[in-house]
Amino acid sequence: MSNSELKYWLALRSVPGVGNIALRSLIDILGGAQEVFRAPFSLLTKIPGIGEQTAREILAFKGWAEVEKECLSAGKRGVSIITYKDDGFPRNLLNIYDCPSLLYVKGVLKDHLCVAVVGSRSASQYGKFVTERICRELALNGLVVVSGLARGIDTAAHRGALAVNGRTVAVLGCGLDYIYPPENARLYGAIAEAGALISEYGFGTPPHRFNFPARNRIISGLSLGVVVVEAGERSGSLITARLALEQGREVFAVPGTIDSPGSRGTNRLIRDGAKLVESIEDILEELRPQLMGLGENISPAPDKSDKTRQETSGTSPSDRIDLSGGEERICLLLAGGSFHIDQIIKSTGLPADAVHSMLVKMELKDLVKRLPGNNYTLRNLSL
Repeated sequence: MSNSELKYWLALRSVPGVGNIALRSLIDILGGAQEVFRAPFSLLTKIPGIGEQTAREILAFKGWAEVEKECLSAGKRGVSIITYKDDGFPRNLLNIYDCPSLLYVKGVLKDHLCVAVVGSRSASQYGKFVTERICRELALNGLVVVSGLARGIDTAAHRGALAVNGRTVAVLGCGLDYIYPPENARLYGAIAEAGALISEYGFGTPPHRFNFPARNRIISGLSLGVVVVEAGERSGSLITARLALEQGREVFAVPGTIDSPGSRGTNRLIRDGAKLVESIEDILEELRPQLMGLGENISPAPDKSDKTRQETSGTSPSDRIDLSGGEERICLLLAGGSFHIDQIIKSTGLPADAVHSMLVKMELKDLVKRLPGNNYTLRNLSL
C-alpha cells in the first residue's frame, strides 16, 4: 500500500465513532480509505454503523498533521503499518469478530502456524519452567509462539522459543514506542530480531489496563490454539481462552496443584473441556489435522509398540534415529548414568545453548529422560 493511501487509513481510524467494524464497512463498500473522504454526506449515512454525526466527523476531519507525524514516526522506528487489505496481514485474524483494521509491526510478521501461550503475571517457578519447556518444544516443531510480553508466563513463553532460535510474536497492549514492562527491554529487542512485535495501538498510546482485554483477542486470533499455564480465577488469561473458543480455536491448559490459587483457573478450564497438557504431544496431536490441512507435516509420535520391539531387540538409538555428533556425545556420556545439565555441558565441551537445544530434541526423540533438578538420563536403550 502506498504511503499516501495509508494516510487515509490512519485518518479514518482517528475519526470519532469509527471503530474497526465501521471502518471495515466503509472500506468494503466504498472501495478504499481515500474514497471514504471523497464520498458525499448522503452516501456515508447509508453505510451500516455510520450515523449522521460520524459522517460529519469524517467530512470535517482536520488531523492530517498528526497523520503525517505518525507515518514519519513509523519510518524512524523501523515499524511497518499494515491494513487488513494488505497481503502481509495475518490471515488467521481476518475472520475474527472486531478484526483490527490495521497493525503496527516491528520485525517480520509472516507466520500462520502460531500457538499462543499465556498465563499469570505472578507465575511460580514451576509455571515458568513448564512454560519455557513447552515453548522450546513448540519452536523446535516449527510452530510460532505468540504471547503478550507481560511479566511471568508471557515472558517465559517468549524466552523458551528464543532459546532454541525459534520464532515468537508479542502482541502489545500499548504503542510500539512503549516497552512494557520496562524490564523486558532486552527481550523486546530479541523478539524484533527473531519474530515480531505487533500492536493495533498508535504511537504514544500508554499501557492502559483496558487495552489488554482487547489485545487478548489478537493473541488468540493469530493462533491455532491457546495454551494456558497458571491462571487464577479472575485471570486475564481466562479471557483469552474464552475468546479462543469463540473464535473456534483449540484451548489447552496445564494442570496445577489443587491448593494453589494460581491453578484454579487452569484446572477449571480442564474441568470445562480444555485439553489437558502433560507433554508437547498433547498439543501436536490436537493441532495435527489443522496443520495437515495447511499443508504442514508434523510427524506423529513414534508408535510405542514399535519402540518397545526396537528396545527389546537391542537396536541402538543411532540405528533408529539420526543423531548429530553432539547428540552422540551426550548419549555416550549418559550411558554412564544420570548427569546434571551443567555436568553435561562441562563434560561434552559443547556450548550451553547447543546442549539445551539438543536435550530438548533428544527428549522429543524419546532418547533421554529429564529427572528432577535438571538431571538427565538415557531411556532404556542399549548403546
